[in-house]
Amino acid sequence: MIKKINISLILIAILGSLYFVFTRDNNIVLVLKDISIIITISALYIIQKIFKVKISEGINLIYIIFVFMAHFLGVICELYNYIYWFDKFVHFLSGVVTSFVAIYLLIKFKKDKNMFFDILYIITLTLAIAALWEVFEYLSSYYFNLDPQKVALTGVSDTMGDIIVAFLGSILTSISYYFEIKYNYNLLIKKFIKTI
Repeated sequence: MIKKINISLILIAILGSLYFVFTRDNNIVLVLKDISIIITISALYIIQKIFKVKISEGINLIYIIFVFMAHFLGVICELYNYIYWFDKFVHFLSGVVTSFVAIYLLIKFKKDKNMFFDILYIITLTLAIAALWEVFEYLSSYYFNLDPQKVALTGVSDTMGDIIVAFLGSILTSISYYFEIKYNYNLLIKKFIKTI
């Protein structure tokens, strides 16, 4: 079931981007922006084929949903321009996604259970990824004369807001992780762990 959802989202994103390439885009930059989703949304499957590794369908689903929201809906369908809160929602979602990646790494590689360490690790990894993303945006501003951080419009408010909502996503996921593990609730995180 999860694999069918993954494949469906990949096909929607690829076909949607190709539709825009042939109906809307009139310069090479827009074409490259739209067709780049072919690589980004299928990256985990490509990595599995090249390096002969197995990545769970649960991790694939989380990654594909994030790329679908951020790249396809946000960039290609331009929801970042039309819905003012969409950028913050995607950054919040990135906090949740990176928290799930942290949980995956904890389950795969950590043998002993220490709830304090686990939650600290989840939050720290999320903040590190959020900070690295903002560094990437800053460097793209600097080298390509773009302004994805909206510095001209907001100063540092957009950057700090992005990091804060990612942090909130990790806090929410960490709280859920704590209660599901400590009290053996079978909710989203436990279901995710079963897919690993």
